[in-house]
Amino acid sequence: MKQLKLSESYAKYERGNHFVGASMWKIEWCPKYRYKMMKNPEKRALVDACIRFAATRWKIKVLELNVQPEHIHLTVQIPMTMTPSSAVHKLKGISAKKIFEKVPNFRFRYPRGHFWSRGKNITSVGFVSVEVANEYVRNQDEHHETVWAC
Repeated sequence: MKQLKLSESYAKYERGNHFVGASMWKIEWCPKYRYKMMKNPEKRALVDACIRFAATRWKIKVLELNVQPEHIHLTVQIPMTMTPSSAVHKLKGISAKKIFEKVPNFRFRYPRGHFWSRGKNITSVGFVSVEVANEYVRNQDEHHETVWAC
């Protein structure tokens, strides 16, 4: 009988009273009007630091972060009690506030204080592929040696 491993990284799973798992997401968003506000290396480093600050505050683990001149890409693991949409909301809100505190001149471009656009792209990712998960689910009868009475 073939034994399937769901994850080599089981130790990275979050554990709670009634759950075990990992909620990992690939997220993208851009500044309002897609202005190239992060062309400058100092601004890029500032935006990176502000996003990481926001993530730390809400216990969001940033696995990868890439700041491009007019958009952001990141891979995160969020707490199991948080929705992906609320995680992005928190990351964008806190980081924008910090960015405006550190670079007041950005207020000339964004006088209403809305640094990030409303849009976002959120895609789930995981330790296993869909094929491996499907195979695991399909073979549960064999795994548990279930005998069905007919």
